[in-house]
Amino acid sequence: MFSTDAIRFLLNKVDSTSYHKNKNNLLVIVFGVLGDFDSIEYATKLVSVLPRFKSLGVDLIGIGIGSTKSRELFCSFTGFPKHQLLIERDNTLHCQLELYEGVNTPFGSWGNMLIMCGGFGSPGTLKEVLRGYTGDRDADQSIASDEKIKIGFLPELSGKFFDMAGGNGFQRPFELATLRLRNMLEVLHHWNEYVPNINFLTQRGGTFLFDRDDQLLYSYKAQGILCYSETMSEPLSFLDRSLGIL
Repeated sequence: MFSTDAIRFLLNKVDSTSYHKNKNNLLVIVFGVLGDFDSIEYATKLVSVLPRFKSLGVDLIGIGIGSTKSRELFCSFTGFPKHQLLIERDNTLHCQLELYEGVNTPFGSWGNMLIMCGGFGSPGTLKEVLRGYTGDRDADQSIASDEKIKIGFLPELSGKFFDMAGGNGFQRPFELATLRLRNMLEVLHHWNEYVPNINFLTQRGGTFLFDRDDQLLYSYKAQGILCYSETMSEPLSFLDRSLGIL
């Protein structure tokens, strides 16, 4: 649970923007570092349903650790609306919300990140990595058959490849892993811009859904890398349960 002071702190930050003017339902996504794999993947999922948010009266605000430059790159790559993304220079907000900072060892930020990538102090990560390679019949298809995927220096890949690998209409083997590789190469190519401060590499994020009276309907604290939702096969299913909109 979150304290009243922590929730008020979050809402005051959102209310300081010019975007959330109407008393709509409010979805606040607190990302970690904008160059984090979770942040980019989650943002892409959210962007795919932006039209429905608008038509159903749900305001979306993202908050992430980064800089003006990283916000530019993040929004350009994911399609996340720039005016709906707030930037934090550090993890003060995350600490106020008692979000998971990740493991803390003598090996430093990079060492902590590698330890968590190995599944230590990062529950669900190895299972989620494996799901990216094996596919998931409970998850939606992410790459259309006629879509072309360009991943760094590798040859262009057709979406038909995944049709041949497993069919269509669901997440096929290697489909999610391919998108994650593309995300990783994007971040590595612009590392200094996406991650201006490596001290917050392991900081996890959270999801907060409020009704029109600012009452908290749903919240989730991420505990592991690549585990930004409690239902990774359907990351936005909490909206259906809470508001009945998706």
